[in-house]
Amino acid sequence: KCILFSLPLYNIALATLLGLMPTDFDFLKVIGKGSFGKVFLAKRRHDEKYYAVKVLQKKVILNRKEQKHIMAERNVLLKNVKHPFLVGLHYSFQTKDKLYFVLDFVNGGELFFHLQKERTFPEPRAKFYIAEMASALGYLHSLNIVYRDLKPENILLDHEGHIILTDFGLCKEGISQTDTTNTFCGTPEYLAPEVLRKQPYDNTVDWWCLGSVLYEMLFGLPPFYSRDTHEMYDNILHKPLALRPGASSTAWSLLQGLLEKDGQHRLGSRDDFNEIRAHSFFSSINWDDLVQKKIPPPFTPRVSSYGDISNFDPEFTDEMVPNSVCWSQEHSIVNASVMEADDAFVGFSYAPPSDDSFL
Repeated sequence: KCILFSLPLYNIALATLLGLMPTDFDFLKVIGKGSFGKVFLAKRRHDEKYYAVKVLQKKVILNRKEQKHIMAERNVLLKNVKHPFLVGLHYSFQTKDKLYFVLDFVNGGELFFHLQKERTFPEPRAKFYIAEMASALGYLHSLNIVYRDLKPENILLDHEGHIILTDFGLCKEGISQTDTTNTFCGTPEYLAPEVLRKQPYDNTVDWWCLGSVLYEMLFGLPPFYSRDTHEMYDNILHKPLALRPGASSTAWSLLQGLLEKDGQHRLGSRDDFNEIRAHSFFSSINWDDLVQKKIPPPFTPRVSSYGDISNFDPEFTDEMVPNSVCWSQEHSIVNASVMEADDAFVGFSYAPPSDDSFL
């Protein structure tokens, strides 16, 4: 049984209004881990539906001064409902020491999981995934959002085999085609040269990442990979993209355009997603059909039920679900006053206007 202590008054009001608290969910399995917490498969008791619930520790976020990233993630998730290849947020709520994102449960597994098993994908399969990713990135860019962390671990497959982009913790809002930012963040293997140089950058960093993921799907490793991180950074900055056998000429043309070291000359730098979709590599793709999910996926994950977790890494799923996932302690926030914790996450809680199932 979960017990919650001393919620701030505005959070009590919100919790009452939304009717949402950890006790509304049965937390069944660990399905992922991140810097600030874990992701669980959970079943909502009210309607028996499955969700992925991301549970974050406030104290860790505050100690690392990452609250702005978390609030940006929440804001971006709220804008995702209109795109089929972006994970959807159903609710968000908070207790004294934790934040909860209630998300779509997507159980076809990470693209990383499937790529590890198969080493590489045939080009038509890679093309399908890259087209859906490009569509999702183009949509985010249309909202002036830069994603900044495209990698196979953040790309899920749904039960039909369509991609779903997840984890918006590194998104940057308010970046239009003419705006730049200079925050050093991302995953080493996929960092664009301008990010490594700590130069101002724009949404074309996402197209570099798209090229890196395409290269990895076709050849099994990111394009400039080295076990030595310093050597890898040097490769990203200076090593030319080496032509390799096993890919079509249009695939190489796209890779060369996306993996252009000068962001100002990279494919997508002039007209963003429109440049990507017009490339000859995608000549067989009907983009309207793609967004409407009318193109059959080239691979269907093995999924036996709504709660099937067989496509998740046993490293996560074998772990015990801690009781603390729905336990909030009186003095759980360290190195921060209660007021600071409260102020840091004002406006975090959310339920859709049409949801009256708890009222």
